[in-house]
Amino acid sequence: MEKQIVTVSYWLGLLSALIAMGEWGLNILGRLAQSVVLVGYTRWYESFFKGALLFFLIAIATASYAFVRADKNS
Repeated sequence: MEKQIVTVSYWLGLLSALIAMGEWGLNILGRLAQSVVLVGYTRWYESFFKGALLFFLIAIATASYAFVRADKNS
């Protein structure tokens, strides 16, 4: 179970980071800011950075827990 949590949270974190970098790049080029302001989206690229950080921390914590648990059993 821990292995699945680590795998899924790692890939979700990587996907969130890629989306955030893509939106950040579009914002640098001036392509994203105008559409966000005109349409009224409240989504911002920094929320994807925070989501990526959360998923990576979940993956690290779960992997550490599984390692300690396996070490105690041996």
